[in-house]
Amino acid sequence: MKIIGKFLMAGIVGILLFPGLVRADIKPPAEGGVLPAIDLAVPQDAEYQKYLGIGGSETFTIPEIKADVVLIEIFSMY
Repeated sequence: MKIIGKFLMAGIVGILLFPGLVRADIKPPAEGGVLPAIDLAVPQDAEYQKYLGIGGSETFTIPEIKADVVLIEIFSMY
């Protein structure tokens, strides 16, 4: 039990000393800027893949979507 406690304590100390390793980028893109590349999982449903015009791999990026316009809504959770 003491070994588990030591590993747990080391993990907690690591998180507190290196918070940048466990959080996302906190700066939003500048107004008029470009979104960073985001890898999204390809839907398992073939109909959704056809709708998006994607397929063939496990992930895709927003520019790969076959559409004239792609709307992205970003929610602030904090």
